[in-house]
Amino acid sequence: MSSLRNAIPRKAHKERAQPHSRRKFGLLEKHKDYVERARVYHQKEQTLQKLKEKAAFRNPDEFNFKMIKSKTVDGVHRPQSEANKYTKEELMLMKTQDIGYILQKLQTEKKKIEKLSSTLHCLENNSSNKHVYFAEDRDEAREIRAKVSASREDLTLEDLQLPKDIKRKIAASYRELENRKSRVKELEKIYTDMTMQKELQKKGRKRKLREDEIVCPTSRPVFKWRQERKR
Repeated sequence: MSSLRNAIPRKAHKERAQPHSRRKFGLLEKHKDYVERARVYHQKEQTLQKLKEKAAFRNPDEFNFKMIKSKTVDGVHRPQSEANKYTKEELMLMKTQDIGYILQKLQTEKKKIEKLSSTLHCLENNSSNKHVYFAEDRDEAREIRAKVSASREDLTLEDLQLPKDIKRKIAASYRELENRKSRVKELEKIYTDMTMQKELQKKGRKRKLREDEIVCPTSRPVFKWRQERKR
């Protein structure tokens, strides 16, 4: 019977449309629209109620440093500028700590590159192929040894008869080595720039050299300090 009841065509009930006299007010609000609007309205009411409670139970002795370190401009609180927050000695100390951190990372990367290079060098020299050569005398043995050493120097990663997973790991190690070398170059550039900025903050008369005064042309600025007598 249920299948027969579903087979009978039934009237499709449509939502009530906006009356013709009220079409100027737009679409007719449905129940789901009213529910969403009521939810947002009550949410705003609850937020305002919580703020009123916090203001009513606020501690009158409460203090915050922003109360005296900010000013009101056109009704908007703006904090004071912190450009002169630290002294010159404190800025120099922070600059020194930053340079020390960069130098530590640079040394760590260099050690990792050295270790990775030595590992790959050992893999290249220790080939899995072992050949036995027979010679009639010592002169022929020296000649064969020289040819074998020359051929091993020209041996590439593709020439080695290694499993695919080992070759994949070796290729990944070579990519890691190149990435670490590029990172070392970036760290060296950052270390040089930070060291230059620190030296420029020190006392002493200095000036920037012109291009015709630089002996070795470079893309970076070159400064010259005036010689001072040490007491």
